[in-house]
Amino acid sequence: MATEEFWLQGPVEDVPGLLQPIAHALLQARFEVTELVRPFPEELLWERPAGLASVGFHLEHLSGVLDRLFTYARGEALDIDQLKWLKQEGQREGAPSKETLIARFGAQVDLALAQLKQTDPQILTAPRAVGRARIPSTLIGLLFHAAEHTMRHTGQLLVTVRVLTASMA
Repeated sequence: MATEEFWLQGPVEDVPGLLQPIAHALLQARFEVTELVRPFPEELLWERPAGLASVGFHLEHLSGVLDRLFTYARGEALDIDQLKWLKQEGQREGAPSKETLIARFGAQVDLALAQLKQTDPQILTAPRAVGRARIPSTLIGLLFHAAEHTMRHTGQLLVTVRVLTASMA
């Protein structure tokens, strides 16, 4: 990878122009998470310094929230497996390994990018409903929020990793 951030590397192939910032943010998040968490000690995955969310929670949530928001963007409701995932996010007991969590997030970014490539820019303002309460949103609103929320949790994860690794030094 070049040293520039993804938004400086030009368009993501086959992603409509208006959706490029979303693709760039998701690619940047995947890169940063992978680079920082891969060397992170597995035994610290579920530690919560100062009551912050654990690195493990952020990894699970990053995958889950992308899946849920992109489901709503397709105009679909969550299925039983997605609801089960939501309920279990951040549960240490029975949680997968760090490498599995990293791989899941990477795969979820791939699915999101594939969906962006299939998104018709002409319908970006189309209404979409969120959750069981069917809170009104739009297709572009959901896609933008997916990118923004992913970057927010990426930043929180980066801080938690640094706090935990600094406490080991």
